[in-house]
Amino acid sequence: MASSHSSSPVPHPSSGGSEGIFRKDKDPSSRHYRPVHSLPDVCPKEPTGEAALVLCEGPSVVADQHRWTVYNSKVNLPAALNDPRLAKRESDFFTKTWGLDFAETEVMPSFYLPNITKEHFGPYLQETAQREKIHERCKSICSNKDELDHTYYLVLDSKINIWLKQIFMKPDFALDDPTTFNAVLPWSHFNSAGGKSSRDMASSRLLQEKLSHYLDVVEVSIARQISLRSEAFFHAMSSQHELQDRLTETARAVAVLRGRAAAIERIMCEGPLRALRQALTRSNCARLHNKLKLMAAVHQSQPTVQLLLSTSEFVGALELIATTKEVLQLELQGIHSFRHLGSQLCEMEKLIDKMMVGDFSMYSRSDLNRSLEDDGQVMEKDRLESLVFGLLRQRKLDFLDIYSDEMILAAKSIVTQTVVDSVLADQMRLMTFPQWFELLKSVFENFILFLKRIKVTLSVVRNVVLEVLDSNQKSRLLERAAAGGLTEAPGTPLNQEEAELAYLTHEGLFISDALNDAQLHLGASTGQEQSSTVGPRQALSRMDGCGSDSASGTTESSSSREHAFLPGGAAISSNEDMMPSDLELGRVANNIQELLYTASDVSHDRCVKVLMARAKDGSLERLSSAEFVFLSQAVEGFVRDTEKLCCRRSVSLRGALQSQANRFVHRFHEERKTKLSLLLDNERWKQAEVPAEFQDLVNSIADGRITLPERKPQGTEERKPSDYLHIDGQKYAVVGTVLLLIRIFLEYCQCVNDIPSISTDMLTRLSDLLKHFNSRSCQLVLGAGALQVVGLKTITTKNLALASRCLQLVVHYIPVIRAHFETKLAPKQYSVLRHFDHITKDYNDHIAEISAKLMAIMDSLFEKVLSKYEVKAPVPSACFRNVCKQMAKMHEALYELLPEEQAQMLFLRINASFKMHLKRQLARLGVHHDGGPQHGLVTVDVAFYTENVQSLRALEKLDLNMAEIWEQKR
Repeated sequence: MASSHSSSPVPHPSSGGSEGIFRKDKDPSSRHYRPVHSLPDVCPKEPTGEAALVLCEGPSVVADQHRWTVYNSKVNLPAALNDPRLAKRESDFFTKTWGLDFAETEVMPSFYLPNITKEHFGPYLQETAQREKIHERCKSICSNKDELDHTYYLVLDSKINIWLKQIFMKPDFALDDPTTFNAVLPWSHFNSAGGKSSRDMASSRLLQEKLSHYLDVVEVSIARQISLRSEAFFHAMSSQHELQDRLTETARAVAVLRGRAAAIERIMCEGPLRALRQALTRSNCARLHNKLKLMAAVHQSQPTVQLLLSTSEFVGALELIATTKEVLQLELQGIHSFRHLGSQLCEMEKLIDKMMVGDFSMYSRSDLNRSLEDDGQVMEKDRLESLVFGLLRQRKLDFLDIYSDEMILAAKSIVTQTVVDSVLADQMRLMTFPQWFELLKSVFENFILFLKRIKVTLSVVRNVVLEVLDSNQKSRLLERAAAGGLTEAPGTPLNQEEAELAYLTHEGLFISDALNDAQLHLGASTGQEQSSTVGPRQALSRMDGCGSDSASGTTESSSSREHAFLPGGAAISSNEDMMPSDLELGRVANNIQELLYTASDVSHDRCVKVLMARAKDGSLERLSSAEFVFLSQAVEGFVRDTEKLCCRRSVSLRGALQSQANRFVHRFHEERKTKLSLLLDNERWKQAEVPAEFQDLVNSIADGRITLPERKPQGTEERKPSDYLHIDGQKYAVVGTVLLLIRIFLEYCQCVNDIPSISTDMLTRLSDLLKHFNSRSCQLVLGAGALQVVGLKTITTKNLALASRCLQLVVHYIPVIRAHFETKLAPKQYSVLRHFDHITKDYNDHIAEISAKLMAIMDSLFEKVLSKYEVKAPVPSACFRNVCKQMAKMHEALYELLPEEQAQMLFLRINASFKMHLKRQLARLGVHHDGGPQHGLVTVDVAFYTENVQSLRALEKLDLNMAEIWEQKR
């Protein structure tokens, strides 16, 4: 046994094979098996492992427990070899510590053995060097033989245990099952193709040995388990007799106790229990009498409901039906005579629902279609509140849809009736604007009254909804307070003794009556809340006692909460299951507000139809600015009133007005653009007289009043017109078209003042108008279009100067117009003002082109005249006389039209052109500044030219610098 712990099987080198590699012996007789390992045992005294194989041969602890055995020894060979107190195990067996007192001594070398050195092993090492290398390589690849062997057996044991558990330990193990049979005898290892071979024979022997080994493992395990539990078996047998004695004593004690209990029951309990049962029988009879009275009251419920319906007391009828149904469900369930009463009450309830819906529809129709001249009070307020409460109680939450439909029909009839009262519908388009405007204001007034009536009615409905919601919340608060304040109120559990007594003494059908009676008895002193609670039975009892007068009493209880207790002690409410939840009531309240919004939208939509009916033939587009302003103000006033009344900003009427405003602006612009085009096509581009009213107009603009002045009476003194338009100290010679253009853009500004909402559109149209004037005037004057359109013979310098001056007048007023529109626009709309910058640039470019045209006229004249100039007598020459004559004509044409500064600048440019052409001609003629005769003649002509130019008005101080005509000598 000791050797099994201290050594391991040593492999031997095989005889065959020249490489000398150690191989495992293949002889079956010399095969070594590792001991079978099992699970850890609960008894540490018993041997485990390999010792279990020889358990049957060694001494038994169970059989020889009173005599000394080897297991009683304190020190044995395995214990010595496995001493846990030693640091390590020595490799030499003879130097091992033996016991606690053993001392290790050094072994002396033998005198009979020679001294062996390393040289003695030289030949052997040379012979085995190659095999050692192979061995080391295999050693580095493969693990230690002992570890492999130990791992192999562990895996083998685990595989065996798993295999045994999966096959032999199954509860349904049967070898006649093919699957089990094949698992036990794996025939797949055998060759089934032909006859028996040596391989099949080896597999058969291996299978036989394997099964034999499994059998040994099972036998050893069974023996070990029996030996481990033998002590428990003997202990159980020794305890059996003691257990039998105790059972006998217990049976005698139980018999004595049962006899005493029977005597106590016979002597002390039978009489009191009989008295209690008789009292309970009396209580049951009283309860039966009360139920019969309750049945009589229920029997009278249907006639009472009919009586309530005859007086339109829908709420009272519904309360009575709900109470009766609750009594049938809680108190009279299973009564054969009332088996159809529940369905009859449900049908009556459905009938009441239909009646309430029809009555509400009739009320809504009559309220909305009554005369608008009546006072603003709610019609039959009590009836409306009763209907609304009944509909809420029955969860008919769609009653607002009925009111909405009736409201839409009433809105249509309002427009129709208003038109009929004023004029026939087919004649509405033939009305003048004042007549139609009065009709529109009547429609607006009627719809304001209509919305006020709707708001008052919906306020009553909303108050009812909020009252129900508040009642629900208060009821819940009271219930929570009552539940928290009652410590022994009805519903408090009884103690164990009272509950057992009530159960034992109970006889009858109602099992919970005893418990309820005890609870009511205990809570009598603290049951104040119970006295204020009206149950369904008490309600019906009052109804039976009051007869037909109970209708009013039932109606009064419509806002109360009626509770009844189920046999299990749970409380239910007859109204809480029917009334809408807080969330639903909140939605109804929101829908009421939405209905008011809808009324505002419907009113606006009907007014839009009235507006569109007038606009079909373009009547609204042909309104004057003042008339359209009246219409806009009336619509805005109606919109503000509805917003204040309904707290709703409806956009349909404003949108329709904006659409008409866009059409009005388009028509307004097209009329004035057409008018301006006609004026320009008929303009002869001659200076026009300026009437006094136009001078007053520009004066008012200068004072900051960007608007059309009021027309003065006919009897005022007439003033003579002037030749010029005086603005900021300057004189403007203009044509008649420009005077009318000033009035036109003032009309645009006036329209923006009246209707600020169209400022952006009007600015765009005014920009287009100014561009049209600029482009058309350019075509007629610079482009000489007036020759064909008006029939002018030629475009003179006076026409060009007049056109330039008119353009300068428009440019003067563009900043004024821009500033005015800027006050009417929102800051985010300022980007549209850039149109005025573009227009100003276009006008200035046009003015510059006219100046260039005037220069081109004189330049061509100088080139033509001076090309024929010859330096000879007489002086001044005819050429210079002609030039001075043309310069005088130009000055005469421009002096009265252009300002002095512009005239001086223009003549300076003309003089520069003259000097350029004269210098070129002198160079061609070869005349130099040398003091010769020709130089003297030219000097006389130049002096004549200078004298004539400086004699013209406003040109006296003009520096002509005529010395530039001579080329400088290099």
